[in-house]
Amino acid sequence: AEGSASGPVHHWGQASRHPGPLYQAVSEEGPKNCQTVPSVTAHQAVPEIQILVYEGEMERAQGQLEAEMQNLEEEKNRVIEEAFIRAESEMKAVHENLAGVRMNLLTLQPALRTLTCDYNCLKRQVQDFPFMLEKAMTEAKQEICQVIGEVSSANQELLRKYKREMNLRKKCHNELVRLKGNIRVFCRVRPVCRGEHDSAENMVSFDPDDDALLYLSNKGKLMTFELDKVFHPQATQEGVFQEVQSLVTSCIDGFNVCIFAYGQTGSGKTYTMEGVAKDPGINQRALRLLFSEVTEKAPDWDFKITVSMVEIYNETLRNLLGDNQGEKLDIKMNPDGSGQLYVPGLTEFTVQSPEDINRVFELGHMNRATACTNLNEHSSRSHALLIITVAGVNFSTGHRTQGKLNLVDLAGSERIAKSGAEGSRLREAQCINKSLSALGDVINALRSRHSHVPFRNSRLTYLLSDSLSGDSKTLMMVQVSPLVCNMSESVCSLKFAQRVRTIELGNATRRQWENSSTTSSPTHDIMSHSTSSYYPVLTTKWCIDFTRSGKVMKMVSIMDHSW
Repeated sequence: AEGSASGPVHHWGQASRHPGPLYQAVSEEGPKNCQTVPSVTAHQAVPEIQILVYEGEMERAQGQLEAEMQNLEEEKNRVIEEAFIRAESEMKAVHENLAGVRMNLLTLQPALRTLTCDYNCLKRQVQDFPFMLEKAMTEAKQEICQVIGEVSSANQELLRKYKREMNLRKKCHNELVRLKGNIRVFCRVRPVCRGEHDSAENMVSFDPDDDALLYLSNKGKLMTFELDKVFHPQATQEGVFQEVQSLVTSCIDGFNVCIFAYGQTGSGKTYTMEGVAKDPGINQRALRLLFSEVTEKAPDWDFKITVSMVEIYNETLRNLLGDNQGEKLDIKMNPDGSGQLYVPGLTEFTVQSPEDINRVFELGHMNRATACTNLNEHSSRSHALLIITVAGVNFSTGHRTQGKLNLVDLAGSERIAKSGAEGSRLREAQCINKSLSALGDVINALRSRHSHVPFRNSRLTYLLSDSLSGDSKTLMMVQVSPLVCNMSESVCSLKFAQRVRTIELGNATRRQWENSSTTSSPTHDIMSHSTSSYYPVLTTKWCIDFTRSGKVMKMVSIMDHSW
């Protein structure tokens, strides 16, 4: 009741603010009918007007609902019609696909029959495969036997051609080395070690297109050095040895070969020549290569490899492989008149395996003089020479060869102010610098073609005179440090190397001979002896002169007297 009472009041307020059309009509007709219609008060006319308003609103709402219902009905019919059309289209597509599948099935049936036939055929072939394989192997064996017979028949001709080509290769190889110069100069730049806080990136540079050029930046000036080969700091021991192994193999052919490392202290000379246990240097690799070459020629040749090691310490010769390190040695001229030098009493070891090589190097390294300086923790205080002699004889022809390989690790030049040498270290440094200065004098004399070359000014130059006097193939490996603090020494080493590179010693002499008889020849008797270190030199000179007409009796008398 309260709600119905409050409701009319609310709607009445709305009707009073927004009078409907019926109220307006009554208001307009009111003055005209005021005399015939009884007077109605405003309070009694309000519910009727409100009812008329509600009825009008209901009619409008009903019209809207009917219109909406009609729209929905039309939408429903449209959607049903579209769904029917879509379903009919999909059904048609399904029928078409079904027809296609049926067609494919009809097409695949012949293919299936073909595959079945192929399968049956392959099955039969698999069953027959063992018999076919046996037949094929029999035919292959027959063909192989036939080919082997043809190869065997042509083997002698190929062997003859191979020997001819090997001789030609040796000639070309020796000619190539000769054309490149008897003294070839290589340069190796060592890497910057840990703990060296010296900037060397811009001091040393290389030519990417020419491995024979090296550039040094010294005091703002770019200096160019041209050598035979330049090795980067990243170069491996194997890569360095590949460039020198051709000289090493010349030793087997009867040539004298000398490879020596030169440079300031701490530049890596000993590492290049000796290396370490896991990565050996030129010395061990050379002996291993000689063993490999000797093994390949073993069916036709018999080779003997002997090794000796000597060092020059404070201008004194020391036998590194001997038991008595205090024994004094001296350099003598060979009494056979050949002009060759030898060291009486020098211990020689005959090596026959890599194990022998390791024992020899361990003994020599243990006896060598080293010390610590400000420039190098393990500085070599002497010049070390590894002398390898290779003597060979051909069983079938009696042809004999003898070659000598000198591998020299020179002590490094040093400045006393930098090395901090005192006492015995100072005397060692003075002797080292003196001998290297004598080597420089010899190089300058050879370069200037002086009639007198001062080989006797130092034990080092006197012992190397065979290698620097034109009877040897010589290679110099100059070691360079990239550090800025060592730049002046590096420049001096490279300038010295360039002077060495210009020296022409002439063609090396191959030490070989042939015997008229391998059983009764005096040469055979001498070569079978190995008790004295100078016998190989005696034998070579005597055998070379023995083949010269008119000197046989004279040389025999000299040899008998010397023996």
